[in-house]
Amino acid sequence: QVHLTESGGGLVQAGGSLRLSCVASGGIFTLRIKSMGYYRQAPGKQREFVADVTGSGSTNYADSAKGRFTISRDNAKNTVYLQMNSLKAEDTGVYYCYHGSVMGQGTQVTVSS
Repeated sequence: QVHLTESGGGLVQAGGSLRLSCVASGGIFTLRIKSMGYYRQAPGKQREFVADVTGSGSTNYADSAKGRFTISRDNAKNTVYLQMNSLKAEDTGVYYCYHGSVMGQGTQVTVSS
């Protein structure tokens, strides 16, 4: 069974940057095939898609992330990265890494205005 370990959240001022990382373990034969990505959930709001990357490296972004966020993966390390630049207060929330149908525990991102 795949297990996801997330890191990289924190507190940053508006305009700043953060880099989230998510390491997948277990399920060796599917790790490099399935898409990995991030959802986020702001206080009082529904969880929303942020970005994902397929096993072959194709990427998809929510409109709110385009031009500011970059998602990438290192298959040798079973890791996905989300580089977030030009952060805004509305980017605040808990960011959840996912791999297929498996979701991580979430990491808090807080952007102060």
